[in-house]
Amino acid sequence: MTNLVLYRKYRPQTFSEVVGQEHVVKTLTNALASGIISHAYLFSGQRGSGKTTIARLLAKALNCSSRKESEFEPCNKCNSCLEIKENRSMDLIEIDAASHRGIDEMKELIEGIKFSPTKSKYKVFIIDESHQLTKEAANALLKTLEEPPSHAVFILATTEIHKMIPTIVSRCQRFDFRKLTHQEIIGRLETLTKNEKVKVERPALELIALNAGGSIRDAESLLGQVLSFGSGPDNKPGISAEDVKVLLGLVETAQLGRFCDYLVKKDASSSVKFLNEIGEGGSDLQEFARALVNYLRHVLILKITGPEIASLIVAGLTKEEFEKMSSQADALKEDEIRKFLNLFLEAENKMKYSPIPQLPLELAIVEGLALSDSKG
Repeated sequence: MTNLVLYRKYRPQTFSEVVGQEHVVKTLTNALASGIISHAYLFSGQRGSGKTTIARLLAKALNCSSRKESEFEPCNKCNSCLEIKENRSMDLIEIDAASHRGIDEMKELIEGIKFSPTKSKYKVFIIDESHQLTKEAANALLKTLEEPPSHAVFILATTEIHKMIPTIVSRCQRFDFRKLTHQEIIGRLETLTKNEKVKVERPALELIALNAGGSIRDAESLLGQVLSFGSGPDNKPGISAEDVKVLLGLVETAQLGRFCDYLVKKDASSSVKFLNEIGEGGSDLQEFARALVNYLRHVLILKITGPEIASLIVAGLTKEEFEKMSSQADALKEDEIRKFLNLFLEAENKMKYSPIPQLPLELAIVEGLALSDSKG
């Protein structure tokens, strides 16, 4: 267990341990308690939102030999629960449709569905990234979903529900997984640091949560990197936000605010100079471009909605950072912000192939400010 990454080491083993997705957990646990089980489920949501975790929990609960009527939690002690936990269950088949997407693989799967479970009550099939199945494979699966054997339960997971064929969606109970909130992720990270007996300061956890993009798995992966950094011979009493910034190469909001001040002032010279200074200082300019796009998105939200509504969307900023962002939103016109966003988005993509990393950003600055001057 000590060699496992955090999101695998501390993967929830009961429904009560799941963070967020209360609407999904409530519906599934009610169904388990009442014994009303569907033959097919469809879990839709962004990566790292808990789709596979809840799919495995559902499989475990369905086949738990110690679970009594009106109960829904797996015991985690019977042979079936232990086999699923240890990834050695013959009656839980997990398929990654990204790499097993063809008709031949689906025919092989369908052939195996005919056989009864080896030990358990149900044979559970979890098909991850199910939107990547080929048209032929999806149609073959559809036929099975229309007339499934009583011992088979399908759980399809997808990050792109719009790519699923409607007939498959209509045969499944659909659950939409929401993006996790900033506070939910912080709470989960605090639990993990407590379990690992490592002190990480609250601002550091907030920074990790802010850069996880609503994904609990990404947050736990980032925390794993941070804990590796803090477990060496120079281990400090507590890991700070500054440690996290250095380790993960994160860009400070203050840097982004200063750079955007130059854009507000239409100061191309200072903007380009600042960009080269942080590049020479060792900052990752690709990460800077990514963070800048996110910063400008928040400025646009502030411009469109105003501070009261935007404060609900723009999380993780200090009072001073939020006030600076608000003043920049007031100073810039909406079409200027949109133009900068498009230019820096384009620059971020071009940086991957540019022989001079900062050149696309420099061109975006010059072009953006030239357009602003011509309109001014």
